[in-house]
Amino acid sequence: MLLNKLRSLFESEAPQIHRKPTIRQYSTAISPAHPTPPSISHHISNPVGRAIPVTQAKPVARTNGLTTTDTQEEAQEYLGRVQVKIGKLAEEFASGMINREQFQELYDHYQREIRTIETWMDLAPQSDAWRDASSEGRSIVIRKQHMARILGYAVYKNDSGMPVATIGKFEVDAALYVPMLSSYRSAAWEIFGAGMRSLQIENGRWLCFVPGESTTLMALFSTEPASKQLKSLDQMHRLFERANRHLLSSPVIDANALVLPHQSFVGHKR
Repeated sequence: MLLNKLRSLFESEAPQIHRKPTIRQYSTAISPAHPTPPSISHHISNPVGRAIPVTQAKPVARTNGLTTTDTQEEAQEYLGRVQVKIGKLAEEFASGMINREQFQELYDHYQREIRTIETWMDLAPQSDAWRDASSEGRSIVIRKQHMARILGYAVYKNDSGMPVATIGKFEVDAALYVPMLSSYRSAAWEIFGAGMRSLQIENGRWLCFVPGESTTLMALFSTEPASKQLKSLDQMHRLFERANRHLLSSPVIDANALVLPHQSFVGHKR
């Protein structure tokens, strides 16, 4: 009987185990229509797996297609050319090609140009505005403005002190130059020294004395002449005396018969 009870116990169906269904929990947060993409690191993975940092080059400032470095280099090259001009200026004055006023005005012009360009380079190194400060070609205008111009001539006989010819606008008070001319003829060595001499008179003009064998030439300049101009003046007066030597040796000189190379420089007929 006990055996039967045990058999019936083991042959009975196993009890059913009921599990509650698992309900997945979802977030009530609403996802955005365009989710934010994950941040991208500025690294490149090499085959080994190590991250290689990527260095981004800094942008180079450009002005009119030129980089800041190009602009600075061009400005420095221009300043170098200006320094060469200054050195040439000294040689031109030493050789007599320009007068003192031309030298001073040109030198001041070059110095102003250098200072202005250097200021632009310091204030705006990325800009090519320094070009507006450069004034290449302006020196030509300055040379012409301050170059001595011949205003007129007067030729006098050495022995008598009588006038031979007047060319151009020789507008000098006779009370000023006649005593000077007389002193030049009678005591040239003591007062003026040998050879050609020039001196400043009123209104910034200059009067130049050029001695010859039979005549003395007085030339009136708008400002101080360069030494090379004075040499040309001396050569012209020698040519005048050589061409007119027969007429100048006559007691009475016919001024209308003289050839006057001076007219080429003043543009005035007698």
